[in-house]
Amino acid sequence: MNLTPSMQKYILHWGEMGTRWGVNRTIAQIHALLYLSKKPLTAEEIQDTLEVARSNVSTSLKELQSWGLVNVVHLLGDRRDHFESIKDLWEMFNIILRERKKRELDPTLSMLRNCALEAENDKKTPDDVKQSMNSMLAFVETFSDWYDQMQKIPQPMLNKLIKMGSKITGVLTRKR
Repeated sequence: MNLTPSMQKYILHWGEMGTRWGVNRTIAQIHALLYLSKKPLTAEEIQDTLEVARSNVSTSLKELQSWGLVNVVHLLGDRRDHFESIKDLWEMFNIILRERKKRELDPTLSMLRNCALEAENDKKTPDDVKQSMNSMLAFVETFSDWYDQMQKIPQPMLNKLIKMGSKITGVLTRKR
């Protein structure tokens, strides 16, 4: 696959953003390449295009598949695996959010619950520390609950809600 300068810039930037989000640079670059590609690519095509090691491509593709962002595609007459990215941006965004919640927020919530419970039963933990732990727990639980509620809203309605932006405060503060 021949990359134009703007495609190269896009892929390189996506890799940089990936590192800021805690994702390996090559994983993010492969995801960007597959997202931009009109056709599914083989691991060899990805390797040649991005000039990265075959083992790195293989590992990165497995990670992207585990997230559900990349799928294996088989083409008639070709025994090799081909890979394609999910193209629907809402679906991609939801997958990333779901996986981040599962990998980051849920374990944090579990740890906060355990710490708050241990602190409550520990007479040596000062009351203000207990209160701080419980405040953080309540905040993270609220955010987690909000995420779960947002997942139940149909995508077209969620899109309208997002586009409303701060206008929603007018609806919420309107007197009846």
